[in-house]
Amino acid sequence: MQALAHSVRDRLIERWHDTHQYFKKKDPKRIYFLSLEFLMGRSLTNSVTNLGIQDQYADALTQLGFDYEVLAEQEGDAALGNGGLARFAACQMDSLATLDYPAWGYGLRYQYGLFRQIIVDGFQHEQPDFWLNFGNPWEIERVHVSYPVKFYGTVEEEVLNGKKCKIWIPGESVEAVAYDNPIPGYGTRNAINLRLWAAKPSDQYDMESYTTGDYINAIVNRQKAETISNVLYPDDRSYQGKELRLKQQYFFVSASLQDIMRRFKDLHRSFDEFPEKVALQINDTHPSISIAEVMRVLVDEEHLDWSKAWDIACRIFSVTIHAVQPEGLEKIPVDLLGSVLPRHLEIIYEINYRLVEELKKSFGQDYDKLSRMSIIEEGAVKSIRMANLSLACCHTVNGVSRVHLETLKTRVFKDYYELWPQKFQCKTNGVTQRRWIVVSNPSLCSIISKWLGTEAWIRNVDLISGLREYAKDPDLHTEWKNMKRVNKMRLAEYIETLTSVKVSLDAMFNVQIKRIHEYKRQLLNMLGIIHRYDCIKNMDESDKRRVVPRVCIIGGKAAPGYEVAKKIIKLCHAVADKVNNDPDVGDLLKVVFIPDYNVSVAELVIPGSDLSQHLSTAGHEASGTGCMKFLMNGCLLLATADGSAVEIAEEIGAENMFLFGAKVDEVPALREKGTTLKGSLQFARVVRMVRDGYFGFKDYFKSLCDTVEDGGDFYLLGYDFASYLEAQAAADRTFVDQEKWTQMSILSTAGSGKFSSDRTIEEYAQQSWGIEPCKCPF
Repeated sequence: MQALAHSVRDRLIERWHDTHQYFKKKDPKRIYFLSLEFLMGRSLTNSVTNLGIQDQYADALTQLGFDYEVLAEQEGDAALGNGGLARFAACQMDSLATLDYPAWGYGLRYQYGLFRQIIVDGFQHEQPDFWLNFGNPWEIERVHVSYPVKFYGTVEEEVLNGKKCKIWIPGESVEAVAYDNPIPGYGTRNAINLRLWAAKPSDQYDMESYTTGDYINAIVNRQKAETISNVLYPDDRSYQGKELRLKQQYFFVSASLQDIMRRFKDLHRSFDEFPEKVALQINDTHPSISIAEVMRVLVDEEHLDWSKAWDIACRIFSVTIHAVQPEGLEKIPVDLLGSVLPRHLEIIYEINYRLVEELKKSFGQDYDKLSRMSIIEEGAVKSIRMANLSLACCHTVNGVSRVHLETLKTRVFKDYYELWPQKFQCKTNGVTQRRWIVVSNPSLCSIISKWLGTEAWIRNVDLISGLREYAKDPDLHTEWKNMKRVNKMRLAEYIETLTSVKVSLDAMFNVQIKRIHEYKRQLLNMLGIIHRYDCIKNMDESDKRRVVPRVCIIGGKAAPGYEVAKKIIKLCHAVADKVNNDPDVGDLLKVVFIPDYNVSVAELVIPGSDLSQHLSTAGHEASGTGCMKFLMNGCLLLATADGSAVEIAEEIGAENMFLFGAKVDEVPALREKGTTLKGSLQFARVVRMVRDGYFGFKDYFKSLCDTVEDGGDFYLLGYDFASYLEAQAAADRTFVDQEKWTQMSILSTAGSGKFSSDRTIEEYAQQSWGIEPCKCPF
């Protein structure tokens, strides 16, 4: 596997080198994509597919006595991110390379990725993800590309050329060392770069310690420095956790900006040209400290005056916000920022002072509005609102679906929208069809290419809509059903190997795989399964013969400190134990929890799914890229009208989905009803079964039941339950009519073109970044 990967990497490096030489020669405007998370998954098959050499590699390995598929399975997942935001970043890199845009990605090279999920007796346990144990064949360590990153210390004033200027005297320094990961485009010579930073101790401190004989101190310093890039998302409930997260954010931002400015200065004399050559994209608010860092460098080190520096900053930055609730926006305590980055705190205060003075011209003495829009939040803990810092500076603020943009405009950033409506744009997220069809579902890829008569859709995905005219063709139906059955067979084998549960291929594979969270409502899914189980138990034999058999598959990780989510995982297992071992039920219902869900597992599960559930309470899912992957694979969606599901319904027709539940605009009024809002009797019954200990662990599940009863049902499970059951019944009725089901499945794939990340990236390039393709000649 290592030999195979390195031989592929040789080809990648060749293209990567040529691409960057060409970029240097042409000197186009470049986009720098700053993200604290990249969920890359496996790289081998993706790279081989994009390079167009999969068949040759498979032949060569066969001659050596190896099976390409078996070797590809050996690769570990690069899980340098959490969920949708991180996977979206990975899809964007693929599209940027394929569409020939001059782009760089920047992030952190975490020593440990997202934790490995181990299930013991139905309870989640976390183990470190030693993803670098066998090395990472895709990265190139650039020992000579390193930059010092400073923390702590004091700020002093100096007079330079008759002008007062500030000097930051840092108290600690670490080195950021670059690791480059080439990202190949499909059907092009271009291969762009994802540069990840690892923290190493600064040599000068090491040398001082060694020369004074203080070997122990040298080791402690080394460990302290390396901690910065050790772990993805430290738990930030403690002060130490908050401090480490801030250091991570600044560390990767500082190194990236030094790298970007060094590259700019190689070819340009004056920072006047900076906005013509550089666009900086902030992926969510984690990298927002980059705004203060750009100001510090331009004002303190390049000695530009403030207003000129601010003008440059405002022209280079754009931001994508992924949060939906105001409480989900990041805040950093002022004391913490002042301790770790004293000069940056001064700069943020200056930005805020000028912002508030500007706002007064528009809003006068409306102090409520001024305090809401201020970057500084007064309160028990005085904090910096990182989102407000981004809004004050960025020329474009992007929402990730139409519903999400409306939420940003009317609720989360209402005041800012009224002041600067022109800044707000919608760029619905997308996923790459190269990863989610070509790599993960090769048999579907062959069918699409055969019926369209071309492989051009892999680059120009709009062509996929051509399948619509064959949606009723019986020959296509036969091929489509065979493809789906083979994928279900692979998934069934995987389930049996992993969980020892044998499932029927004739059953409907009903899937919900995503982070475990109350708003994503895995609990609604479980209560629906309990209701189904209860109905089957109370049926006579003749009724049972009419039941559509179901395999209910759930997968996802709960954040280590998120107790409610962990209880939902335990409930999945408790229900599965009861249902799967009940002879009254047999193959009519099986419940499976897939442990340690990641990108590679998704590549197996998604092609083998019949029905996919997206159950977020309306108004809580920013976009939901998961449903796009299922859509591409011809999986039918059962969903609330939330995030991108609204736009999917417009593309494929609501009649080809199973929509249910309260709408976005109904949710606030329903919540206000509180205790007077009653769920259905069916809902009360299934919650009572859990509460009374029907599935065991009565005391343990008590608090979980409390979250959905007695007026505490914040996510409206009780209200939506009856509508949810109706949608499930509609799915059953349709599944019985296999011709209709297959037609809806074909129309789902045919309507998925809009949800490619290629379209998303083209919109960003034209509307936000102002960049042009720069295609390296073959």
